[in-house]
Amino acid sequence: MKNGIHPDYHAVVYRDRNADYAFLTRSTEKSDKTVEWTDGKTYPVVDVQISAASHPFWTGRSRVLDTAGRIEKFRAKYAKFAK
Repeated sequence: MKNGIHPDYHAVVYRDRNADYAFLTRSTEKSDKTVEWTDGKTYPVVDVQISAASHPFWTGRSRVLDTAGRIEKFRAKYAKFAK
């Protein structure tokens, strides 16, 4: 391996505040914020919008879509063209 061409690879905490979930991994991501982990050490923390702990596909919770309301709105909007 060549020296000096690889990014800094270090421990980072990724935190999903919506699900109150965090995990420690290694990454090249940088952050100015830090957090104290369960081992007593301080690591940089990256806040993410969604993770496996809060994603509907992985949690099994699905969103309720208002399909009936959207269909009725479509029909009302284009009813004048049907005549």
